[in-house]
Amino acid sequence: MEKIRFRSEDMREEVDFFVLEQTKINGISYILVTDSEEGDAECLILKDTSGEAASDSVYEVVEDDVELTAVSKVFEELLEDIEIER
Repeated sequence: MEKIRFRSEDMREEVDFFVLEQTKINGISYILVTDSEEGDAECLILKDTSGEAASDSVYEVVEDDVELTAVSKVFEELLEDIEIER
């Protein structure tokens, strides 16, 4: 499982997440991340909001309920052994 480090602009601190899966829907990249490699863990769906020409990716938490439900279903299909609670 790939581990990535995020830096929050608000708090100026770094947080590590583990990438469970990634997908692209309608040209937008999404990643499903968790804070723990083992057991039942909290997960987040993040979308890449950076432009195509950007050298670094900028991810934001998906908060729109319709978008979150749609992307959650895609990740559940990609990862057959998980269930995402919304």
